[in-house]
Amino acid sequence: MLPIIGLVLLFFFIFGVFVLHGGDLEPVIHAAPSEVATILGAGIAAMLIGNDMSTVKGVGAGIGKVFKGPKWHKQDFLDAIFLVSRLMKILRVDGPVALEAHVESPDSSAIFGEYPRIVADHAVLSLITDTVRLMVISSGNLNAYAVEEVMDAAIKQHVHHASHPAHAIAALAGALPALGIVACVLGVVKTMGSIDQPPTVLGALIGSALVGTFMGVFMAYGLAEPIAGRLQAIVKEEAEMYHVIKQLIVASLHGHPQPLVIEAARVAIGEHNQPSFGEVFDGLRGK
Repeated sequence: MLPIIGLVLLFFFIFGVFVLHGGDLEPVIHAAPSEVATILGAGIAAMLIGNDMSTVKGVGAGIGKVFKGPKWHKQDFLDAIFLVSRLMKILRVDGPVALEAHVESPDSSAIFGEYPRIVADHAVLSLITDTVRLMVISSGNLNAYAVEEVMDAAIKQHVHHASHPAHAIAALAGALPALGIVACVLGVVKTMGSIDQPPTVLGALIGSALVGTFMGVFMAYGLAEPIAGRLQAIVKEEAEMYHVIKQLIVASLHGHPQPLVIEAARVAIGEHNQPSFGEVFDGLRGK
């Protein structure tokens, strides 16, 4: 909702205030389609040159994510805590062999089946199953600090890859003003070819050329840069899920009591999604 409100306000304070102060949008409307096509088209072309296909596809998905918001919500974090806590309980009570069937075939596991949103996310599922698989292979004899180091590396790699679309949009934001100048220069070249025309014609041509500079700056700092910043923030917010899982597993391997394990996971969640201690503890009863 906030991005939509922001867009409405952006267009109002740029174009609406211009009109309210006696500005005429007709020259801008007349020149904008060709100028935007030149600037944005060149920017997209540069993005294709500088990125791989997965990043380019991620840009489209990332823009949609800016308007939809982060993937994970409070209930998803609760589900992650419940799932991993149950797996750690099986490890503690029944031993690592009892976990093998669950991590090797999570799609057919009764435990994983209770948390379909977790199972549907390949990266989150892999972080859980790959780490638990290490416990199974090592018969539970794993150094907690070594596991934490491996999980930190996996999380860092995921966040780095997930940040590529945001970086691509940020690079586009940096290029758009310069491409606006390019479009403006081309407009000036066109104007110089009509130098023998009357002032009214030359004025319209110069105005159209200046629209190129305006549109480049407007799209860069009004649209692309805020989108890139918000997308990067969403990537970091969604990464909280990985830190929750890491804290649960590492704290369990350290042999900490369950209240401390719960708290270690809970404090890794942002305030607006963070469940209370009582919500987590009550949800774990009977599991």
